[in-house]
Amino acid sequence: MKIDSKKWMFAAAAFAMVAALGIAGCRGNKLNPFPDTGAVKGWQKTAETRTFIAKDLYEYIDGDAEQYLAAGVVSTSTSDYKYEGQLEAVVDVHTMSSPDGARKIMDTGKTADAKIAPLGDAGLAYSQSIIFRRGPNLVRIVAYASTPETPDALMALARGIEAKL
Repeated sequence: MKIDSKKWMFAAAAFAMVAALGIAGCRGNKLNPFPDTGAVKGWQKTAETRTFIAKDLYEYIDGDAEQYLAAGVVSTSTSDYKYEGQLEAVVDVHTMSSPDGARKIMDTGKTADAKIAPLGDAGLAYSQSIIFRRGPNLVRIVAYASTPETPDALMALARGIEAKL
């Protein structure tokens, strides 16, 4: 059986192109749900996003990392925000191995004062925080103070994050 060298070279070139496009496409799909300053009215991103892989999660949420690991956390990314130059908040995005992990963490943390929030697959709102899940992502936004504007401000930031998931 004789192999035509032109066909062989064409096949090798086509394979190399497909492989290169596949690798480039994988790099471009990195999730960044954190809105930039000004993307959500009144909110300013005040810190660089930090990311912790599962094995290093204890560096960020020491003492509570075990429940996230048991639920299948892959990574946690976090960033700080400030609303109208006053209200400070932190946003955590936990990427789980499946939507079931996000559901498990959300259901475990639910308390009696939770109100349903129309976000993602399911959402809960509290006086100083919002938590919602969308697919394998669990988002927790916590304000460091409670003001009359806090619930609406947190909801606006949550919608900005939801739009990027």
